Order: sequence, then C-alpha cells, then structure tokens
Amino acid sequence: MTPAIVGGIVAVVVVLLAGLAWAAVRMRRVVKIETPEEAADAAQAQLPGFAVAGAVVGADGQGALAIAADGRVAAVRRIGKRLAVREVSWRTVRATQDGILVETGDRALGAVMLAQVDVLDIRRLAPKSVRV
Repeated sequence: MTPAIVGGIVAVVVVLLAGLAWAAVRMRRVVKIETPEEAADAAQAQLPGFAVAGAVVGADGQGALAIAADGRVAAVRRIGKRLAVREVSWRTVRATQDGILVETGDRALGAVMLAQVDVLDIRRLAPKSVRV
C-alpha cells in the first residue's frame, strides 16, 4: 500500500467517526418547548378555531397545555423538530405529585407531562365557565 492510499483510508475513517459523533450528540440533545407563546402559536395553527387564551409549559419543556377562550384545552408535545398538538377533554387532565399529566389517548403523542405545574396554574388559565 502506498502512503496516499493509507492517508485516504485514514481520512475517510476520521470523517465517518466525526459524522457519527455529530449524529450522537444531535440525537441526545433534548429540544424543549421554550415559551408558552410557542405552544399557543402551535395550537392556533394546528387546531381550527382554537383562539388561545393562555398556555403553560412544564419546567422541563417537554409538554405544554394551551387553553382556548371557549374552554377547550389542547396538549402540546415536541416530537422531533415539530410540535404535535391534540385537543383533549378536561377529564384527561389530572394532577400528580410531579405535575400535570394529560392522557391524550393518541399513540403518537402519548401522555403529556407538565413537570412542576400544579392545579393552581391551570385554574388561573381556565375560563371561569370551566370547572377544573
């Protein structure tokens, strides 16, 4: 083998390892829902006639709730780079020790957890006509 061939093989191996390292770091990085406004915009864009009155995001940024002025509620969760939004009933929203849990019943979305959010946070957002 000539030095040029060995150098080429080494260069290819280095490029492949760098690509694998980049992919591993990118896959491990958790993308969060940054603000309630981001969750509200996603809910308004994906649900027809959903005029958001307020939204709340869990402390870990993995889940959010958007509440419409007419009392409807939507669970928001980041799946990859996009935000998935599903309208749910108030009966699926419940408090746990870790925060608010929304059981969407949707296989793709799954259960949405709002870490360190409590019932008082949700009551502040809900319209007066809705009993939380």
